[in-house]
Amino acid sequence: MKILVSALEHSANVHLKSLKKELSEKTEFIGIFDRELGESIVDLRSLAIMGFVDALKKLLFFIKLGDEMVELARDADKVLLIDSSGFNLPLAKKIKKKYPQKEIIYYILPQAWAWKQKRIPVLERTIDHLASILPFERDYYSKNAPIEYVGHPLLDQITEFKEHLNDEAKSVVFMPGSRKGEIKKLLPIFKEVQEKLGVDATIIIPKHFSKEEIKEVYGSLTDFKIAYDAHETLLRADFAFICSGTATLEASLIGIPFVLTYIAKPFDYFIASRLVKLEYIGLANIMFSKFQNRALHPEFIQKDVNAANLIKAYETYERSRFLEDSKALRAYLKHGSSKRVAHIIEGRDED
Repeated sequence: MKILVSALEHSANVHLKSLKKELSEKTEFIGIFDRELGESIVDLRSLAIMGFVDALKKLLFFIKLGDEMVELARDADKVLLIDSSGFNLPLAKKIKKKYPQKEIIYYILPQAWAWKQKRIPVLERTIDHLASILPFERDYYSKNAPIEYVGHPLLDQITEFKEHLNDEAKSVVFMPGSRKGEIKKLLPIFKEVQEKLGVDATIIIPKHFSKEEIKEVYGSLTDFKIAYDAHETLLRADFAFICSGTATLEASLIGIPFVLTYIAKPFDYFIASRLVKLEYIGLANIMFSKFQNRALHPEFIQKDVNAANLIKAYETYERSRFLEDSKALRAYLKHGSSKRVAHIIEGRDED
């Protein structure tokens, strides 16, 4: 089976690798994905953008890339879209228009429940299988929509969890993000926090960064241990400061107490704050509030991201409560998603 894949983000490709293990060895990927998985038509590093401004600068590039994907769809048996709604939803509409009978599967759906709910009818008309990774997402779609909760992909990758916490938080992890822009904003603040706390500090660097990129983006890291395996490092540490993103949900599931931090470009934040009407920005907080009506962890955004606020949060953290809440979140998500998505792609019933 030949599958046209559109997986632009690093996190999407982590989940794609888990999915491929569940698929037949005869399955072939074409399109956009990590080159560890086959012959991608583009280097993923050229797709990295941060915010509305960066997206506008690369608009023509993405239009041409989308056209190339539509042509590739002709020879594909099925289409698999993962996350990245700004690119993948227009792509789905173009493919469905040109090849009406082509089966399209969308895995990790656009967050239409958070903003642009008018997209939901479009998704229902365009996508043949909507593979949701959020238990509450089904409630936003119509009764007959082709959507199902398939589990959460992080539970395919995270297999160990904290069962208890040390009396003192002596080992602290800092995760300033995976994009150069966000790292450069957060790292000076994280360095100040580390200096004032005087704790054993580890910084997690994305595995896809080259030595030259590490030197350019991070500068001196003499006061930090360097790690690349986020799951293992978070499991062994006592506390973490993490840039908003997938890593915050990883930490929530693992059970390490942490603080979410995020500094967006002022224009991007201005636009997002008017489009997205949510009480929280962290996905774990959004999900946890659906069944507990409160946050799981603290969040600091924009000007509130400063050393004083982060240190205060660290010193006053209700760590035992967080650990119990993280167990409740895992129970809410139930299981991983790769096996069920593989069954959908291959047209099999559940085991």
